[in-house]
Formats: sequence, C-alpha cells, structure tokens
Amino acid sequence: MYCCIRGAITVEENTKECIWHNAELMIGEIIKRNSLSVDDIISVVFTATRDIDAAYPAVALRKMGITEASLMCMQEMYVKGSLQMCIRAMVTVNTDKTKKETEHVYLKGAVALRPDLVKEKTEAVAIDGPAGSGKSTVAKLIAKELGYIYVDTGAMYRAVGLYCIDNNINYADNKAVEAVLDKIDISLAHADGSQKIFLDSQDITDLIRTPEVADAASKVAAIGSVRQMLVALQKKIAHDNKVVMDGRDIGTNVIPDARVKIYLDANVEERARRRCNELEQKGIAYDFNSIAADISARDEYDKNREINPLTVAEDANVIDTSDMSVDQVKDTILKIIRG
Repeated sequence: MYCCIRGAITVEENTKECIWHNAELMIGEIIKRNSLSVDDIISVVFTATRDIDAAYPAVALRKMGITEASLMCMQEMYVKGSLQMCIRAMVTVNTDKTKKETEHVYLKGAVALRPDLVKEKTEAVAIDGPAGSGKSTVAKLIAKELGYIYVDTGAMYRAVGLYCIDNNINYADNKAVEAVLDKIDISLAHADGSQKIFLDSQDITDLIRTPEVADAASKVAAIGSVRQMLVALQKKIAHDNKVVMDGRDIGTNVIPDARVKIYLDANVEERARRRCNELEQKGIAYDFNSIAADISARDEYDKNREINPLTVAEDANVIDTSDMSVDQVKDTILKIIRG
C-alpha cells in the first residue's frame, strides 16, 4: 500500500554541501526508521524556506541510489516568524505498514515544528570514540556536573577480559569465552559520578587499566554473546537512570535514542601520550612506541569488527580533542547539552 511520510530538517549554512548533507540525512532517517529500501520510494516533494537557494535538495538523492522516484523541489511562502533555514519533505512510499505505524522524521531545529510526532528521547548523554580520546575522563566530569550516573561500558568488557586472563582462557577463542560467560559476575557501584566495577565481588577498578587487559577487552567485545550480555545490562541501566555513558557503540547501538550524542577523537600520538601519563600516575611501566602501536591496532580492529563496529552516529556532535584541555572539552559538551 502507498502512504506518505513527512520529514523536516534545519540546515546550518546556505551552501550546496550543507543542503545536500542534511537532505540525505533526513531521507536516510526516514528510510531507516520505517524499514524501507530505496526501491520503496515512489516520490519525494521537497520544500525549502526562502533563505535556502544554493542547491536543489533532490540532488542528494542521486548519491543514495534513489533514481527511479519522481522528485520535485519548491520554495515555501514566507510567513512572518516561521522557522528559517528549513527543508521539508513529503515522501510517498510503498510499504506494508499502516499510517499509524509509520514514523515521521523531524531533525535538528525542525523538531520544534511537530514535537508531538517526535519520539521521546532517553535522558542520556552517549559519548563514543576510540581509545585514549578522553571519553572516560570527560564523561565523569559531565555526569558530576549534571547529577547523572556515569557508566563506563568499556570497563565491563575489560572485566570479561580480566576474567579470561586470570583463568587462563584464550580470549581470542570465541567458544572458550562463551563457555564461561555464565560464571562471570559483573556488578557496578556509583558514588559522586564515579563508577566502581566488581568482578565476583572484587573491586577491579584499577586492575583493568593495563595494555594486556585492554587488548583482551577489544577481542571479547567482538564476540556476539558477550556483547549481547553486556549491552542488555547497559540498556537497563540507561532505561532506569539518567546516565552519561561512554564506549564504542553507545550512540549507534546501546542508546540510539539518547538525547545527546558525542563522538570524541584525537590523533594517535596525543592519545598515546595520555595513556602513558595515566599509567605513570599509577606506577605502571610503559613504552610510548608500544602504546602508540597498540592504539593504532585497536583503532583498526574496533572500526572493522563485524559486530557493532566503532563508528560515528549520524546525529552525533564530533569533537577533535587533540589540542583541547579536559576543561575545554567538558565546557564544549555542556554547551551542546544545554543548547
């Protein structure tokens, strides 16, 4: 059956690139949220406010492979006080869903147009990024500032990795790890925005911060059953509490409906320097070149693993922290949250 799905999104600049990027983001979300394929698109009618004239939004659909649908672009009439820099779309699709089951998509500033049609967000801040990008340090500060619970999901995978190391289990062997999952008892405790992690009632918060455990964590995180077990726990925590949660796939998999999504990044050299400083403060010996090599290898592994790889959520705010202090990163994120 045929039905129409509405969409709207605001754009930051009246440029071809910005118009096309946002048009693609909006149509992509309509497709994803309604379980469609490009072949299900019958027609798309775009309208744009009069302050958008650098490009036709429909051009973006060619890159998405939408070449058979009927496309039209028009400018809206001006109404005093109406939302500016906005693109709307009326998408006619072929779908088995009823009108009530379809989801209309309003993104960025366009949420103000129809807040009644926007799915309620989870009161959470999702912070993703590669190793050493500053996620945990900043997430703790943000949680304390907001009065939220801080959840370090990476620590959970490190706990599984530490269990395998301590019990001589080959953490690169999926079946060997899966065989002991029901014996692993992981629990969290929170106080003043800080997280303590326990393995079989033992506090392992400091024990898991070694390169060996980090490598084990990266390996076990690629095992489907491990992720299923821990993600279920993470989702429950996010559902029951207001959280700041950091990891590799928080915004894309664990809390895809988080109210705010952040992706932190930094160059390898800076991330290696931070990790070395952390180890030095704990009295753990290190070699800078080895740490840098380990981080590069982990980046490659995490970004290319088959299950929930490290990637940037489409609606995440990306921050390069290479030349930023912790306070600068914290203030930048707080500004995004409060904005």
